[in-house]
Amino acid sequence: MSIFSKVKDKLEDLRRPGYFKKYDHKFTMVIDLDRCNGCGACVAACYAENNLPVVGKEECGKSRALNWIRIERYVEGEYPDVKVKFIPVMCQHCSKAPCETACPVYATYHNQDGLNVQVYNRCVGTFTCATYCPYDARRFNWFTYKRDKPLDEQYNPDVSVREMGIMEKGTFCIQRIRAAKDKAKDEKRALKDGDVTPACAQACPTGAMVFGDLNDPESMVSKLAKSPRRFRLLEELNTDPSVIYLKRVMKDGSGTSEE
Repeated sequence: MSIFSKVKDKLEDLRRPGYFKKYDHKFTMVIDLDRCNGCGACVAACYAENNLPVVGKEECGKSRALNWIRIERYVEGEYPDVKVKFIPVMCQHCSKAPCETACPVYATYHNQDGLNVQVYNRCVGTFTCATYCPYDARRFNWFTYKRDKPLDEQYNPDVSVREMGIMEKGTFCIQRIRAAKDKAKDEKRALKDGDVTPACAQACPTGAMVFGDLNDPESMVSKLAKSPRRFRLLEELNTDPSVIYLKRVMKDGSGTSEE
């Protein structure tokens, strides 16, 4: 069987209802937008944890920033009674991810934890996944960025330092997930809710981000995912994202309501 046949079979599996129920985990992020104040702590934490280079003002002006999380701003209400709101946007880890369908070398795929992962040494930098991603969550590494001494000592040894020519994106700090799973295995126990906290959720000063296993009915994300305030970005595209947002919305759709 060719690799293309295997990929096709895999994608057909992804489209079947209940695909992830046969796996032990379905890691999910829940973000409460009524708590988010747009401080950017999650963005800074992601930079530090995942060895993201700061490309500088000139490269940012060319849309070459490498941040895996961005804070989008939007306005609610009618002038002059308007309010600026914030929404963190990252890779949504779609269960039916169009980037996986598009990648010609199968560098991005879904693993058994429900994560959309990226194989860096397989990627050839075709931009195809970024073109197909409706959330603009992928970044191309235009150069091999180096940190001058002694700033090179800030690199996280648990995360590879990427070189030019590949696509990058967030993976819910997969290195922390693997470390927690290995620890639970060594202790001969199941992974518990709270064992894994990505850097963005750890740094959030308002507790707006909650991470956990959606397959665990007792986990905090499972409980929050049942909230009437829940929604997901671009649900009409049927990508089935693993990032769930919470927000109180009035009946006229004009922002936060009173409970």
